[in-house]
Amino acid sequence: MTAKHTDNTVTRRKALAIGGGVVAGAGVVTAVGVNAFGSDATEEAAATAGSTSASSGQCVLMSSVTEGPYYLDGALVRKDITEGKDGVPLHLNITVQDTTDSCNPVKGAAVEIWHCDAWGYYSGYTTANPGGSAPAESEDGSTANDKTYLRGYQIAGGNGVVKFTTIMPGWYTPRTCHIHVKVHTGGEKADGTYEGGKVNYTGQLFFDDETAKSVFALEPYSQHSGSYTALDDDMVYEGGGASGGLLTLEPINKNKIEKGFTGTIVLGIDPDAENDGAGGGEGGGGEPPSGGGGGTPPSGAPTGEPPSGAPEPTASASS
Repeated sequence: MTAKHTDNTVTRRKALAIGGGVVAGAGVVTAVGVNAFGSDATEEAAATAGSTSASSGQCVLMSSVTEGPYYLDGALVRKDITEGKDGVPLHLNITVQDTTDSCNPVKGAAVEIWHCDAWGYYSGYTTANPGGSAPAESEDGSTANDKTYLRGYQIAGGNGVVKFTTIMPGWYTPRTCHIHVKVHTGGEKADGTYEGGKVNYTGQLFFDDETAKSVFALEPYSQHSGSYTALDDDMVYEGGGASGGLLTLEPINKNKIEKGFTGTIVLGIDPDAENDGAGGGEGGGGEPPSGGGGGTPPSGAPTGEPPSGAPEPTASASS
């Protein structure tokens, strides 16, 4: 686990703008729309958006929040993190900008993400109860490694852009649909993972309710029954649209949402700052589950035992 940090109190605010799967928060420009294949033209457009945002006065430093109770060190450097997990495809395009330097792209920034599967289970914590009624994690028929699925790093090039291929996350009590994210700088790829440096930003990415609910009505998500927490009722989401981590989502096929979505966002960071988000559970009100760094999970959150130690990276992981 990462080292402790000064706790960040999370406040609640209503979302400033939610609608149609495309959201722009006050005072921030989201990344341009992209296609599912992440073309070079898309990367250039994202870089252009980053370099011009400062001149329009719309560059925003993202506020760090808790890393949550399900973090594991040693995620693999790779673009595709699905490992055979079933779900609606999600193509993430994340641009990292330096808010202290005219919002220029941060070359070499390592973006790390992790999230639950379609039924609310996290790799490394597969005995945790996601709330409601869901099949056992092992019943999904995937070829996933139960210590590494839906976790990974990508390292930004000169345009500050990273891309991930994953699935839409499910949900677990008491949280809304979300993805965890950290931005690291100063380290390097080693033995299939990313080592050294420091964490500049710890946050979470969110999904508008309309999109999330439409996905949860599909298989395999629909096999998880129970009460989904709406975005505005979530204990971590502060509001603010994109500046609060709300993704801009575009369906790949508007008539067939099962074909998946492209999600984009710009993360404004201070490369000199350090905030790893450790030391608190979801919403800043708890600790990781037993065996995962000490303490107990927040009230109402899933419970279960993590594996002993971090996942074992392999040099053959795809990048």
